[in-house]
Amino acid sequence: MRKIAIVGAGRVGESTAQFLAESDLAREIALLDVREGAAAGAALDIQETAPLFGFDARLTGDTDPSVIAGAQLVIITAGLPRKPGMSRSDVLDKNVEILDSILVDVMREAPDSRILVVSNPVDVLTYRAWRKTGWDRTRVFGQAGVLDASRMAAFIALETGLSTRDIHTLVLGGHGDAMVPMLRYSGINGLPLHHFMSQEAIDRIVERTRHGGAEILALKQTSSAYDAPAAAIKSMVEAIVVDRRRVLPTVALLDGEFGAHDVAMGVPCILGAGGMEQVIELDLNSEEQEAFDTSLAGVRADIARLR
Repeated sequence: MRKIAIVGAGRVGESTAQFLAESDLAREIALLDVREGAAAGAALDIQETAPLFGFDARLTGDTDPSVIAGAQLVIITAGLPRKPGMSRSDVLDKNVEILDSILVDVMREAPDSRILVVSNPVDVLTYRAWRKTGWDRTRVFGQAGVLDASRMAAFIALETGLSTRDIHTLVLGGHGDAMVPMLRYSGINGLPLHHFMSQEAIDRIVERTRHGGAEILALKQTSSAYDAPAAAIKSMVEAIVVDRRRVLPTVALLDGEFGAHDVAMGVPCILGAGGMEQVIELDLNSEEQEAFDTSLAGVRADIARLR
């Protein structure tokens, strides 16, 4: 890709820029941040690692929105971070304000781009970005499920002692405490999880997955997670840039899939050069559907606050 822009040069934005640069996924990576010197400093710091990691990407950073001009993909990480004890919904009102101002810049400076929303609450903000831009849903999507599924897989590896390479997981729904880890669609090299773990251990991992971000926040106190989210973003960006057409859990605008309309939720999608190319609908059993509907209701309640 010629140019990728990252709005927000905080910890998630900076780690994302580092991972994208190391993977040579764009010729140019531009960072935008309202804090004087933050984006420029992050860009220069990463640029100085180029000889060591062997990448040729050129990084720039500025407070001027023109720095993102011509970007083909815009990754939005800017927003008020959570503090210990806060839910993702607690930062909604302030982050909607921040997102709206960012979207003005994106539509002016990068009108042909695709938007990957990362800021929380990501389901609601992805919906907001779609509404505000009026763009096709293939061009506006969010990151959540890749991170949640990675956390779940990491916890399974720690529990079993088995290689993460053989562990495959899927998490649907809103990116919050009501997310839906899909046990029927998760396993180890094609074998069900119960072959390796007790139901008690599986239940414990499900709950730990749902609160994975809060666990890190409680431990760090002054910072939420940033390396794992950045790695999840990198996986999604690579699928688009290289046109891998990977099936990845993505926050997508639903238009009848899973019985839902006019809402953004984490569901399996095909990511490729066309962006969010297709939503993959699953046949949910009654228990899964109930959990999905509960998660859906929470996202709808937050979206209702926007109207």
